[in-house]
Amino acid sequence: MLSCIQPTGDVHLGNYLGALRNWVAGQHENDAFHGIVDLHALTITEAPDVLGQATLQLAAMLFAVGLDPDEATIFVQSHVPEHSQLGWMMECTVSYGELTRMTQFKDKSAKRQENTSTAEFISAGLFTYPALQAADILLYDTDEVPVGEDQRQHIEITRDIAIRFNHRFGDTFVLPKAVTPKAGARVMDLQDPTSKMSKSANTDSGLVYLLDEPAAVRKKFKRAVTDSDSEVRFDRAEKPGVSNLLEILAACTGGAPEALAAGYTQYGPLKADAGEAVIELLQPIQARYHELMTDRGELQSLLRKGAGKAREVAAVTLARAQAAAGMLPA
Repeated sequence: MLSCIQPTGDVHLGNYLGALRNWVAGQHENDAFHGIVDLHALTITEAPDVLGQATLQLAAMLFAVGLDPDEATIFVQSHVPEHSQLGWMMECTVSYGELTRMTQFKDKSAKRQENTSTAEFISAGLFTYPALQAADILLYDTDEVPVGEDQRQHIEITRDIAIRFNHRFGDTFVLPKAVTPKAGARVMDLQDPTSKMSKSANTDSGLVYLLDEPAAVRKKFKRAVTDSDSEVRFDRAEKPGVSNLLEILAACTGGAPEALAAGYTQYGPLKADAGEAVIELLQPIQARYHELMTDRGELQSLLRKGAGKAREVAAVTLARAQAAAGMLPA
């Protein structure tokens, strides 16, 4: 099982309740690999002294939420050079036509063109991104990749690349399949409860970051959008704001949204309780995060351990691919 995350933007409550908490639970059930894909982040990195710090912060957060380096393999992509090496082989195996059909390149390049500060430059890496992503997946003989609908096309092209390579050079790569991740809590923006909580939101007022201070969390929940009605009930279609608060409270306390709704007759107490439940959930995560960030030696040691475990697998796969293609061994 392989899951990767880019070191771009701060981790928020939606990331944690919707995905990362499932990573933590799943590390005891699967042979789990979790990559911080900093090479992919280079496609949008345009300033110095940003990417390394963001990578360290994300690593600290992954360990703080409960990923165990003894249970799962947590690594930084650029610390495993096999990713870049196999990535080039994948670029030589995928066609230009296949890459032009990738919807994410069209979407991302269009967004950059809309932004006056980035319109003049669209990285070729945005275009060849799927080849490196294919290498990320194939290096670990990955059977399953948990993805949302927006990433399924990337798994499909990875399979196409692997099939073509296997056809040309013999059976080399395991064919991965996209799987629907175990459903986590659906966390919506507190100011726009019809939209998922996302780093791409126009404002931070509806996002709760995992490092938010208690006062900031309380303020955001106090200002959460509900509706003009006064009835507290769980109904995503008719009452998205109230339902979002109930889902967040349920995810933090282990209850059911429908049952929790029966305990409230006003929105104020629900907002307050949801905010306090989030604060309680975040306290141990924040404490561990700050502990790791003040001990860079331990953090770097954990990442070196993960890179070593990742390379044990990746090096074997790369050597197998190079031998299949008839490359001269070093």
